[in-house]
Amino acid sequence: MSVASSVLGFPRIGANREIKKAVEAYWAGKITVADLTKAAADVKKASWTSVKGKGVTYVPSGEFTLYDHVLDHSAQFNVIPSRYQGQNLSDVDVYFAMGRGRQADGVDVPASEMKKWFDSNYHYVVPELSDVVAFKLNFNKAVEEYKEAKAAGIDTRPVVLGPISYLVLGKASRHAPANYQTISLLPKLLPIYAQLLTELKQAGAEWVQIDEPILVLDSAINFQTQFAQAYAELEKVAPKIMLTTYFGRLETNLTFVSKLPVAGLHIDLDREPGQLQAVLTAVKPATAVLSLGLVSGRNIWKTDLSAAIALAQKAVDALGAERVIVATSSSLLHTPVTLASEKQLTAEQKDWFSFALEKASEVATIAAVLSGSQDAGISAALEANKASIAKRRAFERNSDDAVRKRVAAITPEMLNRKNPFPVRREAQKSHLSLPKFPTTTIGSFPQTKEIRAARAKLTKGQLSEAEYDEFIKKEIEMVVRFQEKVGLDLLVHGEPERNDMVQYFGERLHGFVFTQNAWVQSYGSRYVRPPIIVSDVSRPEPMTVKWSSYAQSVTKKPMKGMLTGPVTILNWSFPRVDVSREIQSKQLALALRDEVVDLEKAGIHAIQVDEPAIREGLPLRRVDWDNYLTWAVDSFKLSTAGVTDATQTHSHFCYSDFNDIFPSIQRLDADVISIEASKSDLKLLSAFKQFGYSNQIGPGVYDIHSPRVPSEQEIKDRIKELLAIVPDNLLVINPDCGLKTRGWKETEASLQNLTNAAKWARETYA
Repeated sequence: MSVASSVLGFPRIGANREIKKAVEAYWAGKITVADLTKAAADVKKASWTSVKGKGVTYVPSGEFTLYDHVLDHSAQFNVIPSRYQGQNLSDVDVYFAMGRGRQADGVDVPASEMKKWFDSNYHYVVPELSDVVAFKLNFNKAVEEYKEAKAAGIDTRPVVLGPISYLVLGKASRHAPANYQTISLLPKLLPIYAQLLTELKQAGAEWVQIDEPILVLDSAINFQTQFAQAYAELEKVAPKIMLTTYFGRLETNLTFVSKLPVAGLHIDLDREPGQLQAVLTAVKPATAVLSLGLVSGRNIWKTDLSAAIALAQKAVDALGAERVIVATSSSLLHTPVTLASEKQLTAEQKDWFSFALEKASEVATIAAVLSGSQDAGISAALEANKASIAKRRAFERNSDDAVRKRVAAITPEMLNRKNPFPVRREAQKSHLSLPKFPTTTIGSFPQTKEIRAARAKLTKGQLSEAEYDEFIKKEIEMVVRFQEKVGLDLLVHGEPERNDMVQYFGERLHGFVFTQNAWVQSYGSRYVRPPIIVSDVSRPEPMTVKWSSYAQSVTKKPMKGMLTGPVTILNWSFPRVDVSREIQSKQLALALRDEVVDLEKAGIHAIQVDEPAIREGLPLRRVDWDNYLTWAVDSFKLSTAGVTDATQTHSHFCYSDFNDIFPSIQRLDADVISIEASKSDLKLLSAFKQFGYSNQIGPGVYDIHSPRVPSEQEIKDRIKELLAIVPDNLLVINPDCGLKTRGWKETEASLQNLTNAAKWARETYA
């Protein structure tokens, strides 16, 4: 018997970002639904064909999406909030309105809430659930795409998000009573899943991959009864079920998971290789297949095939080849499509990496070796991999001694400001002269096509450095004048020179390499190109002082310097795997500390060090939290504590549940924090009221992920709501996030409404 192979999911963006281009063209009215459908069909077919061509046994289908796979489930299950109904919108426009809002043709609806997908930088659209939801199967995406692949000559394994995870990852809607438990809807939802899976079996699918990622969370133990009930019912009507977990370990949940009536179980051995023996012991008495997540779905480093084979051999020895599948650890949506698109990496660098398509080859190669393949190509691939891994290990042994010594010399005193917040605040009041309810933005302003064109010309050598600098100066002055015009109090320079909030810094630090086309989906049509940390990190020279100083020189209002924090740079890069994340974070923190001090010396006395990813990086198991939170918070403090009392430090956080980590938020000791909060019904701020927060805070008063313009009254209403939670002397008024992805028209209107609302607040709450 041979060992099979599988890929749990593939990037849905297209090798050349075809889906982004098609979706945004549809939003702009430049193409039709038929054109959009054709673009999607082409990308799906290319993905299926490519994965199958690498020799993978089980090719995924059904996980493709035009926006978000969780939103796809909501649309097909009829979980469509009432605000999107009765608007005379087509089904596809309702779908996109749920994801990004809509403000056109007499329709004005905000977007649904987004949250991070576990500890990744991918965002999903949160289902809104209550007893008023009338579940029904509006369409069967799994069947449609299974048949679509079949027509292309490829038999696939459809992928579905499991019912327990779907409900638990949702939230109680505004129609739900207090303390509503979304899992209570399981009896109503199960018949819909049964219908979906019955139709899938009738269509000819042998297997179905049902993802239940919440099984790696501590809280999953609370739903063991529901898991047993659900899978007892679904097993009767479904194709063979591959119950899929990823991003963590089953731990105590293994006790009930191993008893579920499923044909297969997938575990993540990239993140948690130590769980293998316990899982083997638990599943051995049964007949279930064990899928081994050996090839990382979260990083871009080439897999050590020999090590993976050795680990997998333990499973083959325990269960037999027929009960083992070699797989990616998770969906590959978190990795770029293919290394073949990279033309500027050196041969040495390219040899270190493996993107999605290359990972499909790795999975197939491991399975072939375990199956005893005598194929010369497989032997050659294994030998080439051994040589690549040896070269990388040799490179890793090199280190920057000065950086390592500096990290070793960090003292507790370096983590703390000279005085507590009340003392600092008095110094900042006299220095910055900001009014009550000060207004500011999170940093970036619209990146226009002119800005992108100038950057491209500079890269191609069609624009000199001097010419580019003049262009950037004009952009900065324009942004400054605009902020003065609308009445913002604490200004920013708008970041026209920055391509990305992480990449920009990585390009100016030693220790990073960059790609041309290694795009990864963050949400919707928002893709990012994460830098790759390959060696010790240091700052050779100032990175932002030039442009922040210029911006301050053209205005009398205070200017805020803008930096990305060490934890976020780490979490939004592909990090090294040979050095701990703590060491990498502290190396970044020291580089940023130097930058913060240099900004202050240059006359910038408000400095924002963004940490939108600090909550995202929290380990999935609570037992692992303390260690992470200690070094993550210390890294932020290390980067910001070198300035005087008169300099105001800021930080920004993405959507997060702060209740569990509130002491760590307090320990950051930033003078001002801003939070994405506009779509959270103020739930995010409950911890700040419950535990008390003495420093200044700016909960976002409108959602920047949508092109929709909030009215002045909406913002006034939001301020009223916030003042029930935040003391008036601590409230800062700002948008939810940076404005990079927005257009100028909506930005101007939104910020004018924001400053008008702030003026009203000063008069009303004088």
